[in-house]
Parts: sequence; structure tokens; C-alpha cells
Amino acid sequence: MKLYIISNRLPVKAVAEQDTFVFSRSEGGLTTGLNSLQGNYEKHWVGWPGICTDKEEEKQDICHRLEEMNLHPIFLSDEQYKNYYEGYSNSTLWPLCHYFFAYTLYRKSFWQSYQEVNALFCREIIRLVEPDDWVWVQDYQLMLLPEMLRQELPRLHIGYFHHIPFPSYELFRILPERAEILKGLLGADFIAFHTHDYMRHFISAAERVLHMDFSLDETRIGSRIVRVDALPMGINYDLYHNVSQQKNVWKAIERTRLLFGKHKLILSVDRLDYSKGILHRLYGFASFLEHHPEYHGKVTLAMVIVPSRDHVGSYAELKTRIDEEIGSINGRYSTMNWTPVCYFYHGFSFEELAAMYFIADIALVTPLRDGMNLVAKEYIAVKQDNPGVLVLSEMAGAAVELTDALLVNPNDTEQIENAICRALEMPFEEQKERMHRMQSIVSVQTVNKWAADFVNEWQEVAHKNKTMLLKKIGSQNMQEIQHQYLHAKKRLILLDYDGTLVPFQKRPEDASPTPQLLDTLQKLTADPLNHVVINSGRDHFTLEKWLGALPISFAAEHGAFYKENGVWHKNVHAQEWSPGLLSILKLFVSKTPRSHLEVKETALAWHYRETDAWLGRLRAQQLVNSLISICLKQNLQIMQGNKVIEIKSPEFTKGSEVNRLLLATRYDFILAMGDDTTDDDMFKALPVTAVTVKIGTASESARYNLPVQTDTLPFLQRLTDKSVVKAALKSGLKGQLSSAIDFLKRIINH
Repeated sequence: MKLYIISNRLPVKAVAEQDTFVFSRSEGGLTTGLNSLQGNYEKHWVGWPGICTDKEEEKQDICHRLEEMNLHPIFLSDEQYKNYYEGYSNSTLWPLCHYFFAYTLYRKSFWQSYQEVNALFCREIIRLVEPDDWVWVQDYQLMLLPEMLRQELPRLHIGYFHHIPFPSYELFRILPERAEILKGLLGADFIAFHTHDYMRHFISAAERVLHMDFSLDETRIGSRIVRVDALPMGINYDLYHNVSQQKNVWKAIERTRLLFGKHKLILSVDRLDYSKGILHRLYGFASFLEHHPEYHGKVTLAMVIVPSRDHVGSYAELKTRIDEEIGSINGRYSTMNWTPVCYFYHGFSFEELAAMYFIADIALVTPLRDGMNLVAKEYIAVKQDNPGVLVLSEMAGAAVELTDALLVNPNDTEQIENAICRALEMPFEEQKERMHRMQSIVSVQTVNKWAADFVNEWQEVAHKNKTMLLKKIGSQNMQEIQHQYLHAKKRLILLDYDGTLVPFQKRPEDASPTPQLLDTLQKLTADPLNHVVINSGRDHFTLEKWLGALPISFAAEHGAFYKENGVWHKNVHAQEWSPGLLSILKLFVSKTPRSHLEVKETALAWHYRETDAWLGRLRAQQLVNSLISICLKQNLQIMQGNKVIEIKSPEFTKGSEVNRLLLATRYDFILAMGDDTTDDDMFKALPVTAVTVKIGTASESARYNLPVQTDTLPFLQRLTDKSVVKAALKSGLKGQLSSAIDFLKRIINH
């Protein structure tokens, strides 16, 4: 099994030195986690090698050397890098996802290049993979790639992880290419985010922009399931926790202690970016110094900022403002032997950074928005018997897990000031307890576990899709069904209506039968061996109006009424609905736009198909909760269907009607087709030999599956077309005979 990891950059960087290239390997968290995956994987990595070159001989040299390490480079031109990476990825998507709408740039050239580079990745991956391989796409630079791959290789296993925040629908909808981005991601089988908030935002956007229907964490696209989940990424805990035992690190710890002396050390480590809240942090520290002069000369803020994109206007401006604020603080409060802010505008080695983590009394991690923030977890992991205090932004994904940190709103400088003060005054034992609890989380939720959890759940989805594929009616099992149908002497054909014979409509009254449906039903009923029954939740008046002219039987309102030999029968008396029950339903109609109440003779149905997806789910759950007590008292059943809540007598169901039919007549071929959970009652009441077909998502109660409603009529038409049936049977018999002859030949030759 091959696992291809696809990211914007390879875990190595190519650097030109004289007449050759030198490759430096990245040991970041993602690389560590993916390299740690246990299993029978042959791991490959596809991405940009960190260098732009137009020379074919240089490309060939880089390819040759990298492919020995299972690394496959994607070469970008300077223009592509500028428009795809610095443009659409980091000037459009990055600010939008981090809620900096004012910084978002929209340019046609950005979007064109983003499409072009995603297609470039797609072509290279197609060249490398086999149709049944596993491809794990990483992050926002490649959001179109999953669907591009799906179009080319439908069987490919595709996963996607989003490492940055996914914005709320109200912000995401601003993006002109919102639909294309969502469709791109939904090409994956499994999509994961750091937090449930990001997951919820994505589902909300997909439902509202693409009108997808999600059932909790899953949606159906064609014949496959797409699952969405939250999997918080961790760090290599053991690496950080044991780092102080290394001699070179301990020497770095001693040097760092000498540098900062006996001052309480507050550590801030960030890449230069407007999302990191660096200025707000400085404002909070300045406010702390202003209001707490007793700490002057006793507390130092070590501000480490790693350079990033400072040639870009907004970043250059940010750096200037940071420089000015640090200068202002130091100019105002410095003494001959104390500088409040020690400013480092460069990166540090792993050993030096670990030393700072080790001695820091406080880690000040206050991004305005951050997908996860691993600095917070690294600080926790390094600590041994020298606890410290983590001051953490509520807007960082890590805040979901690290609730023992001092959580602050990073926009509130007063909160930052108060948190610094509280951290400095926190008793040693409380520091130890909080740190221990956070370490117990970080030590378990490691990057290794994150990677393994992703792959395990991805495989679960793949297994589910494979099971669905096995249930899907293909040519072979279609022949088997046709064979049973043709040789049967008495057939029972049970058909649900809405979602099975006709597609769902926003207004139920618009779902009248099409000419094609009427023609198909006429052909079914023309065969005297067939007993055709429409087994529906619809009211009997509508079924009679639409289909009553046909010589078919009906079971209406979930078995409350049935029609045989042209005569309607009633299994239950008409319900007299209590004012209390009706008032609840009418209240929910009034508070849920575009919902409506259908009053049947034996059932009440609250429809919310036209309602906003999120609001509809909320109101449906609220309605069920409101109905439970009154329905229990009145011995009524609550049924949750496809965008409908029904209240009815529990005495009759679609299954009870099946039982009545089976007691009355013996059938040697039974076909049942339905799309809803209510149809499971019908499937379960039938013998195991029945041909039970679930439309849409596969069901454990049904033997077969048709992925979409539009497959229903072609299936029934093939069943009734005797020329097709006989041809299929003839072909099938020929195939069986040929196989038998081949088998006998092998025995004779042996």
C-alpha cells in the first residue's frame, strides 16, 4: 500500500550552492507525525522543493536525487509562486480564514494561478499513483486538488487536513470562488480540522453554498460517503520533554539563565504575521508595566519574531509598528541594568528555543486567530519540575484542549495585563497542578496519534464506501435479480413514493408523478404476475388523485390506510388532535421560516425542506424535545424522516402493511424499494430472500443500494423489459457455461 502525502512544500529544501544543490531536511511537526505512521505503508511525498528553476538539467538533477528518498518535486515558475502562493494562498485565503477580511486581496491572476498549480499537482500525482493508492492532501494551498484527483481516478482514496482556521459561513461566503473551493474539498473521502468549530463552519458553508445534506458528520456525494471530523494536531512530546537531558541543551539553558539573570522571564515566540496578535501583546505588556511599577526591573519579555514575508506591504508595516512599540516600551521603562523587552528578529536553533521554553516563567501565546498553535504545546512539553504558566488566547485552536492555561481574549489588553499579573503571582503548587494536567493531555494527543487517528478514520470511511459499493446494484447482481424476476410465478413489488419514485420537492404538493413514472408503473402492472403496492407516508387522498387510475394497491400514511382491488380500507380511526399538540406544531411553523404543517387524517407532518439547513436541524431537535412528553401521554409516535417530523399512531407502520400482505398471499419474488429510515420497517418485515433496495445511503436493513433517486426508474425499466432480461440471462448463462468448460479443461489437462 502506498501513501502519498501532498503538501505545498516537500520536507526538504533545495538550495543552490556553486554547481550543485544542497538539501536541508525539515523536522517540523507534520514531517515527524507522518514519518511515525505505523503500518504497511510505502510513504511518498509530493511538493515544491523550495526553489524555482527553468533549467531542465537542474530539474532532472533535483528529481533524480529526491526520488531516491521517495520525494517527488513539483516545479513552479517565479510567476506561479508569486500568484499561487503569495497571491491566492496567502493574500486571499490566509487573511480570510484568519478573519482579517480587510487584508484580503482578490485578483483574477491569483485565482487562475491557484487553479493552474493545483492542476499541476494533480497531473504529477496521477503519473505516480495507482488507482487504489492513498493520497493525503495537506492544507489550504491545495483545496482544489481532491476533486481534480477524484475526476481522474474515482477509486483513489483521498484525505484532506486543513491546518488553519476555517471561517464562519458569513465570512466564507464573501469569497467569490466559494463554491469551487468547497467542491474541491468534497472530492476527498475524509476531511479533518483541528477543532469542532472549524468542522462546523465547513459543514455550514457546504450546506448553504452547495445545498449539501449532512447527517451529523457525513454527506453523500454520488455513490460515496464523505466524512468530516475534528482531530487536534499535537507535537512530538517525548522529543521536547526529554530535551533538557541533552548536554548541548543544558549548556544552552545555562547560557540563557545568565542572559536574563534573576528576572522573571515572559516568552513570546511567533512568526511575523498579523494573525499572531504581536502588537496587542505588546500593548498588554506596556499596560502591565504602567500599572504595576513594583515589577519594574524584575520582569523581562523575550520577544522572538521569526521573519516572514516582510517584503510584503502589510507585513513590512506590521514590523515597523512592532519595532516602534518595542522602542517605545524600552525607551520609557529601561534602566541601566534592565531592558523590559529583549527583541530578537530571527529564528533560533531547536536547542536554544528549548532552553528558553525551559527557563521561561510565563509563555505569552495570544494570537488573534490560530488554527492550533504548537508553541503552546511545546512550552508545556519541555517543562519538568520547573513549572510555568501558559497564557493562551481563546482564539487559538489549542485553547480547546488546554483549559488549564490562563485563557484571554487577545483583543482585550486589560485581560492580557491581568493574566500576566496573575501568572506572576500564581502559587508554585497551582502552577505544578495546572502544568501536570496539561502535560497529561499533550503527552497523549501527540502528532503521532494525530496522524494515526486520521489514517484510521480515513480507512473506516474507505471501508464504509467499499461496503456501499458492494451493495450497489451492478451488472452482475442485476442479472441475478432479473433471473429471479423472470422465473417467478407471483411477485410482490413494494415501492416508496417520495425520494424513491420521484425526487423530493421543496413543496410536497409539487412531487406529482412524471409521464416516465406513470409509463413504468403501467408496464409493471401490465404483467398479471405482479402485485404492485405504493407503500408511502403520503396521505391517501393525494395518492388516489395522482395514481388512482392505475391498477395498483396502496398503503398510505405509513399503513394507516390501504387500497386493494380498487377499494380503500382504514386501519385506524381519524385522529382528533389535541389543541396542545397543534399549538406546539404551529409555534414551530411560525418561528421557522419556510416550514409548514401538513394535517393528514391519521398523522401530522412538520416539513422543513425549504428551511435553512442549520436552523432546520435545530428546530427539528427542539420540536422533538417539545413533543416527547405530550406524545407519551397521548400514545403517539414521533417519526423523524427526510426533512420532516411526523406524529402518528404507533399501531401501524410500513412494516405492518408488509406483514398483512405476506399473510394474505404467498410470493416467490419480492422487491422493496425505499429511501428513508421509515422504509427500514418495510425491509425488516420481509424475508431475507427479498430484493430490498435502499435509495441514497446504504442501509444495513437492505441488501442492495442505488446511490441516487434517478437510478430508480431505469432499474425498474430494465426489470420489466423482457428483451433486456432475456439477453442478460443468455449472456449470463453463456458466461457460466464458458467458465464450467474452462474448469473441466483444467482438470483434464492436469
